[in-house]
Amino acid sequence: MPDMDEFTQEIVPPSDTGRSNDEQLDFSFVLASSVHDMKNSLCMLLGSLEEMIQESPPQNDEQKNHISILQYEASRINSELIQLLNIYRLQNKSLPFSIDENYVIETFEDQVARNDVLFKTKNIEIIMDCDDDLVWFYDNELLGNVIHNILINSSRYAKSKIKLSAICKDERLSISIEDDGFGFPDFMLQAALPENNKNSSADSTRLGLFFAAKIASFHKQGDNRGEIELSNGGSLNGGVFTIVLP
Repeated sequence: MPDMDEFTQEIVPPSDTGRSNDEQLDFSFVLASSVHDMKNSLCMLLGSLEEMIQESPPQNDEQKNHISILQYEASRINSELIQLLNIYRLQNKSLPFSIDENYVIETFEDQVARNDVLFKTKNIEIIMDCDDDLVWFYDNELLGNVIHNILINSSRYAKSKIKLSAICKDERLSISIEDDGFGFPDFMLQAALPENNKNSSADSTRLGLFFAAKIASFHKQGDNRGEIELSNGGSLNGGVFTIVLP
């Protein structure tokens, strides 16, 4: 069930006391407010869809396929709207960021639960490989949304399995999300390189990578900053998204 309380804080326009009220109401604020309303409406639609599926499960493969496509597309749009709102807040220096100690397995479980009906409809098995006692300091809400977005994308390309894993190596937390699909195309592997994910002026794929890289970089210790990596192979011989935090 989508979290109706998520990102419900008020969209506030950038302050500029040197302008009139009409001049302050710029297009970016109007757009952000509209996106916020669309996101809330889409959350309600997703919630209603999941309730409908639970009360009246699909009767055959054709119905199951139609429902899984509808649910995937709605979840994908919702995730992208959240990213747009976050980027708006980032540009206006109003994006909440709070580092706390978190159990990594609980972060995984929360994001898997958000997409439980989608995974069941698409017959995708979720594998979690993480020590129950593994804890780390990070912003659970922002990192959770990065994982959520990757899970939705992985559900499109996975044949039957998605794996979430986390390990502590060289005093850094490494979180990987793998699928058993055909792997990332070359243009995505290139887009994830540090020199290519520093701006958000490209398509939605690069927008997602920009957002993930930005959230990773917020986590820092001394001169070390978090980063993302894309690769192919892994334990499921498909695409592998990795986020590393100091």
